[in-house]
Order: sequence, then structure tokens, then C-alpha cells
Amino acid sequence: MSITQTRSPIKDRPLRLPGQSLEEERNAIWEDKIEPYALIALFFVAFAAIEWWRLWTSLPPVPWPLTGCALLMVLLTAWRVWRRRPRMRAIRQGIDGEKAVGQFLERPREAGYHVFHDVLGPTFNVDHVLVGPAGVFTIETKTWSKPSKGDSRVTADDRGLLVAGHRPERDLLVQARSQASWIHHQIKESTGRSFTVKPVIVFPGWFIDPSAQRFSNLWVLEPKALPGFLEKEPLCIEPSDVKLAAFHLSRMIRSGERE
Repeated sequence: MSITQTRSPIKDRPLRLPGQSLEEERNAIWEDKIEPYALIALFFVAFAAIEWWRLWTSLPPVPWPLTGCALLMVLLTAWRVWRRRPRMRAIRQGIDGEKAVGQFLERPREAGYHVFHDVLGPTFNVDHVLVGPAGVFTIETKTWSKPSKGDSRVTADDRGLLVAGHRPERDLLVQARSQASWIHHQIKESTGRSFTVKPVIVFPGWFIDPSAQRFSNLWVLEPKALPGFLEKEPLCIEPSDVKLAAFHLSRMIRSGERE
């Protein structure tokens, strides 16, 4: 039996992985901003090597123009790599942080939680979403570098969070609440049911002062503490409703991937 037309047996695209948005940004930086220049530099290096080979074998050489072009492209590529090195380092660190948090979220699965990673919004992404017996939780991961010396704690005062004694330029509380509100709206729009969504901010590797852990109606935690906090939460969603919310959230994620 001959098959003239084929199609993939996979109906839906797989759910996203921890740190996938950062992986995509890193790949885009390399493919759009660095790789073309590196290939051009390699091209001119190859031609310059040929010209120098011709000089070595007493063939009529003309190495200087191509050598100049090769040197120019190598310098330009090196400059572009150096310029984007801080962002690439930050992206790599962010990817590692989101993957580490994703590993800690395997434990809540055993307690009946559904875990979704890298949920894409209109102009942002939610790093992780949990749907389980204790409710719906959005998790924003902040894999920030710690100071080599001095204060490396996350604390809180009456104005908000302080990271290593400094107030972040971007209001983390507003960001976390906005993500939770968006997830709440998406689930309510697709299910017709209103589920409370609790925002969570995690700082891998940081010490979280008790004053910040349950600050302003959200959790600020080190990822290792998250499963314990979930276990202490009262059960408020029936298993059938957990499946309902998780199913519609997964359909929304896959629909966004197709678009």
C-alpha cells in the first residue's frame, strides 16, 4: 500500500518546558545577531588562507585585501559577541534557574498538582503555573546574581521587596499580581468558573527573610521551600475542578502555540 500524503500523528504541540522563552531568546540572539557575522568572518578567513597559500607556493598572491576584510569581520564579530555577552550570560543563568525550579515542582505532581511551564501571554510569559487541590498558583522565577560579599537576602518593608538591600527597578509585586490576574481571567473565560490564583515569586539560591515570605498576600520563597508551603495550604478545589481548570489551561497553551 503506497502512501502519497502523510501528516504528523501528533495532534497537539507539546506543552512548553521550563525556560523555553529564554532558550528561544538566546537562540534568536545567536542566529540573528552573531552567527551571520561569524560566518562572513569565516568566509574571509578561508579566502585569506588561500591567498597566503598561494604566496607560500610562489603563485601570484593578492592576500592583503582579503586579509583586511577578514580582520575587519573578525573584529566586528568579536565586538558583537562582547556586546551581547552580559545578556547571553543572564539568559543562561535564567534558563538554569527556571529548570531548577521546574525540578522542585515535580514533587507537587505527586500530590495531585498539574504543572505548566513557560505559559505565553500577549507580551510576557508566566514561568510556571500550578493547578492543584490547594488552588492555582503562578510562579515567577528571579535567578538574580548574588553579591560576592555583604547582604544577600530578600527582605521587605512597607514599600515592597528589597533584594540585597536594594529596591528593584521593576515592581516585582505588580508583575506577579498581573500574571496571576491574567491566568485567572484565562481560566474563567474558558471554564466559566472563578478560581483564586495566588502569585508566587521565587529566588533560587537566595535567603528569604521571614518578613518577605508571606508579604502583601503573595509568597516570596526560595524554590526548595515551595513544596512545603503547598503542603500546608488548606484544600479548596475538588479533584474534578482541578482537572477542569488544568484541561482548559492546557488547551489555551496549545492553542497559543499553534497561533
